[in-house]
Amino acid sequence: MGLSPILWLGLALGLAAGPSWAQEGLRTEGDVASAQGLYAAEVPVNSQTTEARESGYARALAQVLEKLSGDAGVVNRPGVAQELRNARAYVDSYDFRQDQGVSPAGAPTFRTMLVVRFVPEAVDSIAAALGLPVWPQPRPKPVLWLAIDDGSGPRLLSAAQVNAARSVLDRAQERGYRLGLPAGGAAEQAAVGAIWRNDAAAVARASARYSPPMQLIGKLYRSGAGWTADWTFVDSGRVLATRSVSDGDARRAIASGADVAADALVQRYAKVPLSEPAGTYRVAFSGLRNAEDYLRVSAMLQRMPVVRRIAPARADGDRAEFDLDLLTGMSGFERMLGADAPVVAVEGAPAEYRIR
Repeated sequence: MGLSPILWLGLALGLAAGPSWAQEGLRTEGDVASAQGLYAAEVPVNSQTTEARESGYARALAQVLEKLSGDAGVVNRPGVAQELRNARAYVDSYDFRQDQGVSPAGAPTFRTMLVVRFVPEAVDSIAAALGLPVWPQPRPKPVLWLAIDDGSGPRLLSAAQVNAARSVLDRAQERGYRLGLPAGGAAEQAAVGAIWRNDAAAVARASARYSPPMQLIGKLYRSGAGWTADWTFVDSGRVLATRSVSDGDARRAIASGADVAADALVQRYAKVPLSEPAGTYRVAFSGLRNAEDYLRVSAMLQRMPVVRRIAPARADGDRAEFDLDLLTGMSGFERMLGADAPVVAVEGAPAEYRIR
């Protein structure tokens, strides 16, 4: 038996037959622009103007940093919001796409999407300079074992009902990984009982044919006027996370499972790049011929997100020294300079730079 028609219509606009092992992601159909890969993202924009595009760049870069780090709150980390203002500098290419839909009243709707691809090396440099965790590739593809009870008894969500799982599959993609769905044969349908009684070991045995040995186990049921989803994430037989989420919208409740798995995976596998400790470092700049050179250096320092505080220390002739409070030490400072910086490192003189 499948899910009831009422819940089905609430979760999806139709059935889509999927393969026995459904790995869902963003697709390119024909020449339609689509964001594929870790260093690409797509965001809605109001128009195709330069202003709209510039704003979209920042939101797209935030998505890419979220995927790279696996951290849903990456924009709240020190220095990230400031660096998003420079998103245009890291863009490799972009396209626009028109998405057509249908409103609740049945009228056609249109939405403009900006698809942005960033230079991988540049994004990696941002992450390293800001000390962001990096979730290494290849990423695992856990199996989603979800049972749904809309009042007529729990049923397994399988690959044949991939549209009903769209919200959680898309959210996983936003977090930088993918989920698979079980084929849904008779033996797997029997796993519903194990899901409902929270028997993670029995579900893991049912999932043995799939790789890797990771399962996102969930049950969705009515709760008051809305829905509750109980989640358990298992890695190689070990329960890494459990969470219960309630929401008035079944699709949002289902999507929450992707965050449960991502948070657990990031906590276990993400690594922070090696860098020097945060603190105050004395940095010197030489070759300052006039006030304009001094202002160029000062403006550069104020734009750098790794520089948290600037304190002039001393000046002597064409040389000025500053005490800089650096987020990731001198290594992060040097990564952020870039090829177009107004200064270059002085060979053999640590923490000293000369004006170009």
